[in-house]
This record gives sequence, structure tokens and C-alpha cells, in this order.
Amino acid sequence: MEAFNTLTSIVAPVLVNDIDTDQIIPARFLKGIDKVGLGSKLFYDWRYTPEGHPNPDFILNQSPFNSARVLLAGDNFACGSSREHAPWALADFGIRAIISTSFADIFFNNAQKNGLVPVVVPPAVHQSLVQAVTENPQASVTVDLPSQTLTLPDGSQQTFEIHPFSKHCLLNGMDDLDYILSFSDQIQEYEKARQTL
Repeated sequence: MEAFNTLTSIVAPVLVNDIDTDQIIPARFLKGIDKVGLGSKLFYDWRYTPEGHPNPDFILNQSPFNSARVLLAGDNFACGSSREHAPWALADFGIRAIISTSFADIFFNNAQKNGLVPVVVPPAVHQSLVQAVTENPQASVTVDLPSQTLTLPDGSQQTFEIHPFSKHCLLNGMDDLDYILSFSDQIQEYEKARQTL
């Protein structure tokens, strides 16, 4: 998993409340267990026409938003099922941070385990960011994980919360298994000592 430290990016606004995980990646694409390539299925029914052509009206098909690494979402982002394919698809597309006023709990945890930083901001801060991006599509934000701050286009900063364990793993590019394996030497020493009992 790619480590996350500080990220500056333009912001892609997908300002729909209650986007569920089936809208993020439809169930028909859940047959595989490989994360690679799932970015092409992200928001599939919104990004593509029924004939399979890119929908020019969808924000992630438009420049410069198609290269954004930060997604600005509506309230209650990623509700619905717990499919881990949702953060996989977002990460494979290139998204590294998502800003919203709230997230579904399961997605919030899944996101952090898969290299994404979910940033919860107050409604007033969210609205000011919506306005900034509307006025200037090139407006950028900086997500600073070590300091847990979001720097807005006007230079103001907003702190955000993240669990210390999740922060440690994100900063070091670790998933849960990588974290356990980081104690391999201690585990082996324990196993050797146990065999002598």
C-alpha cells in the first residue's frame, strides 16, 4: 500500500448526498478479488452511457477533474453495503482523500485500511469548499496527515480526526497484515521460546 503523508490536489466535486457503495461500484463488478483495474468501474453507471461510452456530463470525465486525487462528496458518503471493492475502485482510479460532512462507518474504516484518508469537515467548511471549487475549478487543497489538517484554497486550515492506529498505518503504507508482519522477529522469538517449554 502506498504511504500517505501530505497531498496537494485539485478537488473533484461529486455533490450527491447518500451515495451508496453500489453507485461507487455496481454489484456486477464484484466477481473479482484483484484490486487492479477497478478504477475503470468507479461510478460506472454515472461515468458511462448505457452503450458504454464515457458520459461527458459526469465530473470525473471532465478535465481537470479526471486527474484529481481528492474527492469532495456529499453527506453520508458510501452508505449501503460493506463491499471493500468501493475503496479499491476509488484508490485504483487515483483518489487518495475524500472530504465529506459524514461517512458510513464501515466505509470509513475500509477506506483507511486501503490507503484512503476520509476527511470529515463541518458543514460550513464543506460549503466554503464547494463555493471555492465552483468559482475556480483549479482550486486545490492540501491534506496533511501528520498534522491532521486540511488547508483550503483560501489558506485557512481545518483539523480532522483519525484513529492513531489508522494514522500510523497510512503514514507507513501498511495494511493490517503488514502491521502484524512488522513484528515478525518478535513473533519468531516467541515461537522459539514456546517450543522449549
